[in-house]
Amino acid sequence: MFTDTDRALLDRPLHGLLTIPPGPQRLPAPRPVWFERTADDEIQLFSMADALKVRRLEAEPLASFVVITPGGEPEGWVSIEADVTLPEDGATDLALRLAERYWEDLTPERRDRIEDYSVEENLRRIVLHPRRVTRGPA
Repeated sequence: MFTDTDRALLDRPLHGLLTIPPGPQRLPAPRPVWFERTADDEIQLFSMADALKVRRLEAEPLASFVVITPGGEPEGWVSIEADVTLPEDGATDLALRLAERYWEDLTPERRDRIEDYSVEENLRRIVLHPRRVTRGPA
């Protein structure tokens, strides 16, 4: 589903905007997240297992996700509508990879803190399986 241009954008250390089904009387509210595109063209991120977004995704495993080129660059974006799975494994490894991707200086101390945080917060992977991809500018 992704084009080479989509992959080039998704493989950059940009923030994505994740939108999940809202609760009663709520409007959808995108949240900025760290992410990575997998070799299988899925998008994965992580969250605390008891986070509201995880509970909502367990109830309704659907999400949308958008990545936008930064200001100062030609306009471009990729929007994904996806089914979601919540694997119980791999969250610590993912958190460490994403910390390496987004932080310039991942010291051994920071690495240890991420591993401790992952255990304390029982991190879960969130995997987006694209069902529809749109891109722009149109």
